[in-house]
Amino acid sequence: MRTLIYKRTHTGDPDKKGRFGIHDCMRSVRTWGFEAVIGVGGISAEPESHGLARKVNWIGIGPHKRAEAGKPGLIVTFDHFLLFECDGPSFPELAPKLANRMYSKNVRKVMNSLDRGEVGEVGNILALAKDAPPSSAGGAGRVTTSKKCVPRTPSAKAIKGCSR
Repeated sequence: MRTLIYKRTHTGDPDKKGRFGIHDCMRSVRTWGFEAVIGVGGISAEPESHGLARKVNWIGIGPHKRAEAGKPGLIVTFDHFLLFECDGPSFPELAPKLANRMYSKNVRKVMNSLDRGEVGEVGNILALAKDAPPSSAGGAGRVTTSKKCVPRTPSAKAIKGCSR
């Protein structure tokens, strides 16, 4: 399954409804031909301040891309959506080879050229969301965040740091 894995810096995109791109982060990347997305926390000060660092933050499987009035770029929803934010499992523990590749080489996003071990790790992460309900207009399929890390609307500074 073609899976986009990318490092996040802040909460709020995707939102609790499971809409990836709601604050236009990862603009052009959202057009790529992925079948699943895994958002993991980066390791800089910004994701650290939100409790996202080195954690699996969210998983989406089965994308649906569409334009939304008043929003630049595409909004992506999913057949299966699981939002952890800061309560996610440790990325290095769940996927040590992939985490090492992304953190030691400062890779922002990856979709192709995964080795066999990394593909297996991606499969293990995606398995966490295989039974999660879909994104929806009324609310996300499954949100597992605690009150301490309720997603917020990203600040202008955070949005400026998004890869567009």
